[in-house]
This record gives sequence, structure tokens and C-alpha cells, in this order.
Amino acid sequence: MSIRDNIIDLMREKLYKPMLKEELAEVFEIGRKELKVFYKVINSMEKEGIIVKTRSDRYGLPEKMNLVVGILDGTEKKFGFVVPEEKGEEDIFIPADSINGALNGDKVIVRITRKKDEDKREEGEIIRILERANKEIVGTFEDNKNFGFVVPDDRRINVDIFIPKAYINGAKTNQKVVVEVLSWGDYRRSPEGKITEILGYTGEKGTDILSIIKQYKLPEEFPNNVISQAQAIPQEIEEREIGRRLDLREKNIFTIDGEDAKDFDDAVSVEKMNNGNFLLGVHIADVTHYVKENSPLDKEALKRGTSVYLIDRVIPMLPLELSNGICSLNPNVDRLTLSVFMEIDNNGNIVDHKIQESVIRSKRRLVYDDISDLLEKGEEHIVREYKDIYEDLKNMEKLCYILRDKRELRGSIDFDFPEAKIILDDDGKPVDIKKDDRRIANRIIEEFMLACNETVAEDMTWADIPFVYRIHENPDSEKIGDFNKFIHNFGYNLKGNQEIHPKELQELLKKIEGKKEEALISNLMLRSLKKARYSNKAEGHFGLAAKYYCHFTSPIRRYPDLQIHRIIKSYINGRLTPDKIQYLEKRLPMVADQSSGMEKIADEAERDVDDLKKAEYMSKRIGSVYEGMVSSLTHFGMFVQLDNTIEGLIHFSNMVDDYYYFDDDKYCIVGERTHKIYRIGDMVKIKVIGADVVRRSVDFVLTD
Repeated sequence: MSIRDNIIDLMREKLYKPMLKEELAEVFEIGRKELKVFYKVINSMEKEGIIVKTRSDRYGLPEKMNLVVGILDGTEKKFGFVVPEEKGEEDIFIPADSINGALNGDKVIVRITRKKDEDKREEGEIIRILERANKEIVGTFEDNKNFGFVVPDDRRINVDIFIPKAYINGAKTNQKVVVEVLSWGDYRRSPEGKITEILGYTGEKGTDILSIIKQYKLPEEFPNNVISQAQAIPQEIEEREIGRRLDLREKNIFTIDGEDAKDFDDAVSVEKMNNGNFLLGVHIADVTHYVKENSPLDKEALKRGTSVYLIDRVIPMLPLELSNGICSLNPNVDRLTLSVFMEIDNNGNIVDHKIQESVIRSKRRLVYDDISDLLEKGEEHIVREYKDIYEDLKNMEKLCYILRDKRELRGSIDFDFPEAKIILDDDGKPVDIKKDDRRIANRIIEEFMLACNETVAEDMTWADIPFVYRIHENPDSEKIGDFNKFIHNFGYNLKGNQEIHPKELQELLKKIEGKKEEALISNLMLRSLKKARYSNKAEGHFGLAAKYYCHFTSPIRRYPDLQIHRIIKSYINGRLTPDKIQYLEKRLPMVADQSSGMEKIADEAERDVDDLKKAEYMSKRIGSVYEGMVSSLTHFGMFVQLDNTIEGLIHFSNMVDDYYYFDDDKYCIVGERTHKIYRIGDMVKIKVIGADVVRRSVDFVLTD
């Protein structure tokens, strides 16, 4: 046991009272020669927030002192929430006057000022900033002759950065810049910084998305050693390697992806067996054959965690030589794969399965919309075009519905939120935005990947070896209770408040399907659930109503899948030694945390780019009139969503025919004089009156 662990164990004892570091040294009988190292450990633990030093220089654990260590999740309105480092603990509300100079993303120590009660969550005050998250900030520069300042793009960082004249470094007003923060100031003084990079003028091609890339610190280029390693990988497969694998090159195997896809990491096959069952094959690119553990390629992939998709560009997890080259399951070329074969009966039960190293040669590169047209319309000329695989596709469609029905029967929740497809011109300007529907071909691949991921997770669980799972924890009873109270307004009710089964929520989604309140209740339900994450423990997936689940099917673009492939290959080839198991037990919690963190960053960046392009699209349509649906209500106005998924705010100040207020109890907006009522789901006619690209927001007004 390390000295750190010993210190923590001591401080956890009931009788422990905060001690001076000299007293701690006495307790552990630290000699004079080791004293310097011991004090260094204590200082390091304090810096990390593991232990806390009081005003009298005594040390103890935060939780023993009514303190919590966590990350500040700031808001545009200057208040925030601290997310505790201790997993499973609820967020702590921080009022604006208790932020005390901390900024979004900072690691902080919070003193609890009000305990949780029935109506309100815990409240606290930030008493110390342990680590600053924003050493560089992206924003818009404003020149003021003798000095300048930068307004951060991230509105959760709600202070301007002061730039002395000597540190302006050629920046001009309305340019997007990167600022290195030199001093953080305090509650009286703004932070101070120097401009290190000029990204371009606002409105210039590419500057907007580049600013978001910089804001989220996404990597733009691969390091030279990673590029060199990728370029050295042969683009042909050795015959010796083919010879030791299951040869599936003659099988009817093909990919189905979006029209714009370039990295194909999954292919599928289906056969009808003599006993009437289906033999589903899911064939996944064997990326680990080329990306060796702890190589420069592997370390960079772990650092990135995931590929990031930003409308007009991809920031890949792996270099293009791999992602679009030798690892991509392109048609009519030999590719190394990991194949999962599942025998599935007509009730959707997986009665047998096998995982094997394989080699395939994809017969076709199919596109979602084309295959959906084929299966949904069945027009003769389209059938003729796909006659060689038409029977396979029809069997896939049948199997898709069988698997979906099986999932539905056990209570799997299927949120079907519309996604936006944003079309850009050559200058990066949005020219069209439309709803991107999930059609039958999309659903086929989705169901097959779900079945495969579940099968692999269960297989590895029973093998009792270290693994990376995709988990979705049960929701907090308090949040479900609040959600249940809310849906009473619409005449719905969940049977239990304490423990909820996903089947209950699934049934509710069925009841609201096609109704005005569907979008609202679906969104609020989603917010009442926890966010899925990666873990080295098999804790189940609530949303899928699955006991075991993992991400296995996308090793080109997700690191957990890559890690899982290595484990599986070691297992099926008998290479999981006790030392290897010990190594994985130590490594996998770090892999899970890193991957979850990078996934969150990627999601936020992708969402910001979408919102930015939506605002830019509407900025060219000021004065245009549309019909939309009231999608949410607030104390300052109501949001209306258009058919193309764009959402805009109608502020109360722009509802001039009456004085409107938000009725919490009835969950509607009411006119004080006219008693006119607006509810979620109401169809209204709006006019676009503003679009702020910087804030990524759109403003509407009601019109007749």
C-alpha cells in the first residue's frame, strides 16, 4: 500500500482530527531523510484536492469537513453547478455570488452552505480553485487604442479577457483569436492575457468552425511520429495472415452506410439456415492488427478517444491511411475483420454465437437511402439493380423487425428525435437544412449492431475477464418523481416513483406518439435519465433494458471498441496471462474515464457547430414566415421548432398584444388580459426577426 493510501485510510478513521503535516509525519514515523518526500506527497494530494488544508494548516478529507471537490459546470447566467468527483453524488448548485472567480471547467473545492431538502438541491460556495481548465480561450477581439479585450465564444465563461497593448500582437477588431491567460484576476479585476493566434475575421470562410475546434482543444493534425507510423503500414494483406483466418471472401457480405461516409468499419451478412433460423454475421474491421498497444498510433487514438464529425470535416481518431485505407471495408478488396456470427430464431433469441478472426471482401458499398427506397417501395427497376443481394436484404428486413420486437418486449426505450441534415456550399455557407429521418436501412444496421454489441458483452462477462462496458445507470428516483409530477399535467402517470422499469417509460412513449406533447415529454424524459458512459464494470444499460452491453462495432472511430478488440483477440487466442489480466484491471478504468470525457467534448463541439450553422442559415432569412410548433416554455418566453429542426425563441417582450406570464402549475403561457393560452405542441405562425451567429441563437415573433 502506498503512502497516499495510508494517509487516506488514517483520515477516514472516525476518531481522526485534522493534523499538521509534522504530526502526520510523526504518526507514520517518517525519518529525517524521507521527510522532504513525505511533505511533497502531502502537497501533491492537496493540489489534487484529495485532501484539504484548513486555515490552521491542518489536513483532512474534504467530505469530513463539509467540503466537496468537483468540476464547475458554468452557465451563461453566471450561476453554476459543481459536478462532484465522487461518482454517484448529485450536482451542487452554486449561486452567482458564490462562484468567487471560478470559470466553467475549473476544478474547485465547494463548502456546502445548504443541505438538500424536498424542494431544493444542495447549495454551496466555491472556496478554492484547485486547477484552471481554460489556460487558452477562444473569442472575438475588440481594440480600444491603448488596450483590447476578448469576448469568449464560450458564454459559460462570462468575463472578458483584458489584453495589454504589448500583447495584442497585430489582432484587429472582429477577429477570432486564441488568448493565453497570464493572470486570472479576482472578483475586482478581469483576467489578463496575450493573443497567441489569429484565426481570421468573423464571417470568413472556415473561421467559425475553426474557432469551435480551438475552443474545445480538438487536435487538428497528427504528430509526425504517428503519421510516419501510419504511412509505413502496408496497404496490402500478407497471404500468411489470410491463411490463418476464417476465409469469408466468397460470402455475400456488404456495407450499408450514409452517402458521405468514407470510413467503413462494419459489414453484414445474413443466411437462412436449414432449421429456419437466421445466421447473422457482423464483420468489424480488425484495426488492432495495425494499431499495436502503446504504439504512437495507439497513444494518440486514446488521447483523442473518438472521431469528431463537424458537418464539413471530420477530426478522425486514426490517420486517413487507416480510417479510409487499409482498415476501411471498401468493396472488392481483401480486409481483415473480427466476425461475430449469431444464430437467431424467429422470436429474436440468440441461440448460438461465435467470434472469429476473419478476412472478407465486401461485395457492395450500399447507401441507406437507396436500400430504404428498395425495401420501402419495391419498384421493379430498383429490384433488378440489386437482384444479386435482394433476397439477403429482404431477410435482413425480416430479422430487423424480429430483433426490434424482441427489444420492445423487454422494455428497451427507443427515442426517435429528428436529426438535422445541414447542407453547405463550397464557401461553407448553409444552403439547406432538413430533417434526416431514420429509415428501414438505418434501422437494419442499428438493430444488427445492437445485437452484436450485446452478444459480445455477455460473452466476455461470462468469460470473467477485464472488459470495457457501455453502461446506462438507473435514473435517480427524485428526477423520475419530478418527471411523473410534470406528466400529470397531460393526464399521464408512471406507476412507481422509487424504482422505475424502462418498460414503463417505453409504454409512455407509445401513448404520446403523434400527440402535441410528444416532443416535450420525450425531451424531459431524456433529461430525467442519466447519461450513458463507459465503465470497466458490467452495470447494465437501463435505456436498452440490457444486462450486458458494450461498444464493439466501430473501432475506427471509438477507442473503447479498439480496446475491446484487443481483449477479445487475446482471449480467443489463449494469450490472456495472469500478468495481462492484472495489467488490464489497472488500465481499463482509465480507458473508460478518458473515453467518456472525450465523447462528451465531441458531442458538445458537434452540437455547437450545428447550432452555429442553423443560426447562420436563419440570418439570411430575416423577415421570412414559417409555421412551427411550440417546443418548450420558460419564464421569459417560448421556443418554437420549425419542421427543419431549427428552434427559435419568442421572448415575452416581443409578444406585444398582451402581458404574458408562465403558469408553472398548468405548464402553459397565459395572456393576463386576453387569457390567451399557449401550450406545448400548439402550431403557430412565426416571423424570423433575428439570428445571432456568435450566440448561436435565433429569435422569432408571432405573426398572423
